[in-house]
Amino acid sequence: MRLGFLYSRIRKDETLLLDELRARGHDVAKVDVRDPGFSIGERPPELDGLDLALNRCQESSRARYVSAFCEHYDVPVVNGKATTATCADKVRGSLALDDAGVPTPRTEVTFDVESALASIEEFGYPCVLKPVTGSWGRLMAKIDTRDAAEAILEHKQTLGSYEHSVFYVQEFVEKPGRDVRVLSADGEPIAAMTRSADHWITNAARGGEAAAFDVDETVRGLVERASDAVGGGLLGVDMMETGEGYTVHEVNATCEFKALNDAVPEVDVPARIVDWLEAKSGVAA
Repeated sequence: MRLGFLYSRIRKDETLLLDELRARGHDVAKVDVRDPGFSIGERPPELDGLDLALNRCQESSRARYVSAFCEHYDVPVVNGKATTATCADKVRGSLALDDAGVPTPRTEVTFDVESALASIEEFGYPCVLKPVTGSWGRLMAKIDTRDAAEAILEHKQTLGSYEHSVFYVQEFVEKPGRDVRVLSADGEPIAAMTRSADHWITNAARGGEAAAFDVDETVRGLVERASDAVGGGLLGVDMMETGEGYTVHEVNATCEFKALNDAVPEVDVPARIVDWLEAKSGVAA
């Protein structure tokens, strides 16, 4: 398989994948997306002759455009542009999950400070204000009082960028000190972990403690439905346990898996990913 490995930064996750691909003898063309130009209608030579491209760009804007250009050049890419665009935008992701009937936290979106404050008051305290793009739990705020809401909304208004003028308000879910991340390939779970912390944000990137999690049929079904809702691909499906079952709060299209790989020693996560890539390309080593 000749694989285009599209990246903007090589982290441990990318190193694990590259090591596995090379160990199997695959021809890997590493492409730092900051170097080539992506012309309309004219494919850059770095993308010639590929059986498959793997988009590992961390930044959501780059990830969206890189997948779009690959499809524009008729280069098969994972994840595809529709999946990448849906997962990169929390509003689009929430709409896709709800349209598919996947349980997801109650959410409201407004476009000015007064309406956002009214939504927050309607939700009651605490509730959560999230940016529409971003990862690692950054710029999320648990709002406990009206004073806090007014201060945070004023800050967002002053920051002034487009993303900060879209107010994504979500119910605060009383989870049991952890959430669940399932890495899946076209809806089939590869491995899963819990991420636990004393803080309400439990992301591994924010210090959450990872532990292996056994996927039962309920979780398996939710993962398959969530994957289908956003268009399939290699995805991190994030869910929380509630008194009424699970709620899927996010699906990630360029997810990290190093913490998961450490948490599940019985599963070789990069090897399972490469198995899937080989199947997608239809070409063996």
